[in-house]
Amino acid sequence: MGRNVSRLLEGGRLAAYGGAYFFASGAFMSYWPVWLRDRGISDPQIGTLFMTRQLVSVVSVLGMGLLAHRIGGLRGLLLALAGAAIVMMGAYQLSYTFLALILVGVVWGCVWSPTMALYDGVLVNEAKARGFVYGNLRVLGSIAFIAGTLICGIAVDRFGPPSVLFVGWAGIVCLLPFALLLPRGEAHLRNRGHAPFGFRELFRSRPFLLFMIGAGFCQSSHAVLYSFGTLTWRSAGLDDVTISLLWGLSVAVEILLMMASGWLMKRIGVTGLIGLGLVCGLIRWTGMAFTTALPALIVLQTLHAGTFAACHLGAMAFIQRALPSSGTALGQSIYYALGTGATQAVIYQFAGLLYDRYGQHAFLGMTAISAIGLAAILWLARLWKGELLVGNVGR
Repeated sequence: MGRNVSRLLEGGRLAAYGGAYFFASGAFMSYWPVWLRDRGISDPQIGTLFMTRQLVSVVSVLGMGLLAHRIGGLRGLLLALAGAAIVMMGAYQLSYTFLALILVGVVWGCVWSPTMALYDGVLVNEAKARGFVYGNLRVLGSIAFIAGTLICGIAVDRFGPPSVLFVGWAGIVCLLPFALLLPRGEAHLRNRGHAPFGFRELFRSRPFLLFMIGAGFCQSSHAVLYSFGTLTWRSAGLDDVTISLLWGLSVAVEILLMMASGWLMKRIGVTGLIGLGLVCGLIRWTGMAFTTALPALIVLQTLHAGTFAACHLGAMAFIQRALPSSGTALGQSIYYALGTGATQAVIYQFAGLLYDRYGQHAFLGMTAISAIGLAAILWLARLWKGELLVGNVGR
């Protein structure tokens, strides 16, 4: 019993930071476009704001990942980023023009985007070192995402769109104390360690490039949903509480998949998980292009367990297996910066233009992106059988 309690506390210590992060993300992901529209921002401008932030995040995530790869000390980096995020929320509160929002968004992209890549690097390494299942450590974050979404929906319903910022701010403030619970990370320079591989080695690996296309396109296919899903459902007459419940439902089924991640991984493998996400994308985005009926949306939102959770778990498992432990931070950062960040930057702008012209049918563009990603993963499944791609084989 004592050992079980100790394991539970250890898991909670590692997962708490993710809980705070995803509470804020739940508020922002579901209602940030509503907050922007309340400040007079048009649909194409919303796409531009998302694209600009994503483009900046590419450089930021790569820079922070390379720094972590060289010196370690992930906890210190996460503390610094959390402090900066708190300040930037205040800057958003003072921004009322498109130009001001772009300028603040550029800095925000530098601060917020590397956080998840670095934190996932901590979880992947700690899960491997301490015998945890990565998916189980992420469950608390998914629960917190639901809480952030529901609380934000209720706040918007009662107090209006300005409350979105304050709900998200509450989660960001909690990042500071929870960052102190994380392990410090390896101090590579102190041990005169050198990176076991670099950018060139990774980008010469065809399996790694196929992984980046497949998993990156799967995650990027959410662009229309994240940018305009709430706005579409509001236009269809759904109230904010119902919309927040739809977002919460998508993450609730994600939790179930994560809890079964160990069992699922054994049966369909890494590429199978990512492929499952892409197949779900083909169904989900095609359906959302043609219906806003609540029963249909409930079914389509359950496919988030595939389009996000299955793909993400497969991506983290690929990095864990294909790269040595000392290269996890760099691998995570390249995946987040280029595989999802750069791809999303382009697709967010594309999504804004599509939505402005075609409205709800813009989701069909995401169906096409899922099909391209699926082709890449099928190719990857033929080439890669679970071996280490770069670095020293000794872990």
